[in-house]
Amino acid sequence: MKKILVTATFILGALFASNAQSTSNPALSEGSWLVEANTNFGRAHRSNTGFSLNTSDDYTEWNVGFEGGYFIIDDLALKAGLGYGDADGADGRFSYKLGAKYYIESQFPVQIDLNGVSSDNFSPLFVGLQGGYAWFVADNVALEPGVRYDVDINDDADNLGGLGLSVGFAIYF
Repeated sequence: MKKILVTATFILGALFASNAQSTSNPALSEGSWLVEANTNFGRAHRSNTGFSLNTSDDYTEWNVGFEGGYFIIDDLALKAGLGYGDADGADGRFSYKLGAKYYIESQFPVQIDLNGVSSDNFSPLFVGLQGGYAWFVADNVALEPGVRYDVDINDDADNLGGLGLSVGFAIYF
């Protein structure tokens, strides 16, 4: 766990240091805002601030949510996300996420975040690492397919982390 956090911190530090040399997309410039809606194709019980629907063996679980961010420098946004979900035979749950997203060469987003779930007697917590590609279909709209890995960091999260795929839709203001 410590090795992953140290490595992620080192990578983000190196990216920040190289920011002065990057040619940023105007949508990703300092002072801009970001609003995202994501899908989640991964393990069902993980924190989810996006859209998902999982059904198997007469069990249905769904989630809806959004993320937003503010670019503090070119290509680097601080982000927050909220979501709500429900499942058969379980009380509803709120999901949350706080983190940073950096666009390498203004096209390859990498993200690190702290995310979790809050519900009755169940509060798993994770550190998430994510990477992908930003395909700008317009000057201020991007589709972002990506890969995500969540690391369990508390007892409620045991064996719930892991690898997932997502497709995001981002609008920049």
